[in-house]
Amino acid sequence: MRALLARRDVRLLVLARMIDMAGSNALWIALGIRVKELTGSSSAAGLTFFAFILGTLGAPLGGALVDRLRRRPLLIVLNLVSVVLVLPLLLVHDRHSVWICYLVMTLYGLASGVTSSAMTAFTQTLIPSEHLGDANGLLQTLLQGLRLIAPLLGAGVLSAFGLGLLVAGDAATFALAALLIVLIRQREDRPQSDQQEEAGVQIAAGFRYIARTPALRQFTVAVVLAVVAFGFCESVLFAVVDAGLHRPPTFLGVLGSLQGAGAIAAGVAAAVFMRRAGEGRTVMLGLACAAAGFLLSAAPSLFAVAPGAVLIGASLPLIIAGVMTLFQRRTPVSLMGRTDAALNVLIGVPQTAAIGAGAALIALVDYRIMLAVMGALMAASALYLATRATHAPIGAVVTGPVTKKSGEGTPTAVLPHRG
Repeated sequence: MRALLARRDVRLLVLARMIDMAGSNALWIALGIRVKELTGSSSAAGLTFFAFILGTLGAPLGGALVDRLRRRPLLIVLNLVSVVLVLPLLLVHDRHSVWICYLVMTLYGLASGVTSSAMTAFTQTLIPSEHLGDANGLLQTLLQGLRLIAPLLGAGVLSAFGLGLLVAGDAATFALAALLIVLIRQREDRPQSDQQEEAGVQIAAGFRYIARTPALRQFTVAVVLAVVAFGFCESVLFAVVDAGLHRPPTFLGVLGSLQGAGAIAAGVAAAVFMRRAGEGRTVMLGLACAAAGFLLSAAPSLFAVAPGAVLIGASLPLIIAGVMTLFQRRTPVSLMGRTDAALNVLIGVPQTAAIGAGAALIALVDYRIMLAVMGALMAASALYLATRATHAPIGAVVTGPVTKKSGEGTPTAVLPHRG
């Protein structure tokens, strides 16, 4: 871990990501709260997150772009574009302008999906493959740890100064993140691709690679089950605060901070646990934490909901770091953007459907029943992974050539090692 942080470029990349996500997390939670205040509807508030996920469904187009361009310049441009994207939120003043929130969040999601693929691919080229687990564990510790500050900051600034200051602050964080990436000295070669490929074939390459790689396919199935539960969570947590705890919507910021506390503890342990037990068991532990957290959140008591929030937060860095490390180690450089984008879509479609269903069901079904279903989905996902034995050892790294399928470009044989 120290060796990673001793590298100037790694520090700049991590700092850029932290600043970007700090502004985004503060704005996202505040935007949901603001919509709840303007409309009085938990469903309307949950739809802000639905709009964001809907935008990420454009990720395959972005993934193809990532695998054709240098990732560092692309990240700079994406951050600068995001500065402009958030500014229309300054026009949101009443319930009749809530549609602006949904439009901005959709475009925000599109930009975020491309940025995610570019960041994953750039990290893969910047960090030696044997240190990817440490890097992802560190990144998740820092990013999820921001949830201790960002939700309270977002809710507090919203209450004291309104939405405008948060929008301006988020725009500033994007600009600063772009500047930090400019300062990174790492230079890349343009990703190799077969210029004779049809556009549709290029876009679908990531999906095909996941489908024919057993470990990636099985992890994707498990994560899809999990994200359905997390999708319901977007609307259900508003009901937990309102109907369960009888607190104002701003109390959601407190629960977000408790999730951040759990994320810090789990993020610190994620890299160590991956080295000793592998990515598979790391993800399974995260799924089990989420199942327990959702079940605890069904109790109408802060003494149960608070530790439940901690466990839900702890689940995120374990699942994300484990899955991200596995995909980076098992995917050739030339396919990383499209494979990451394909994973985002395979996750995003059911998650989008779940967020939409959750926003509708929360008005019809008792939130405690929904939490029980969410816990069951997490347990089923963990059990599915625990019973898979068809893939190679979880910690394996791509070391040999990847067979070229008809219509696909020639991928890089090994992950890069940079000292």
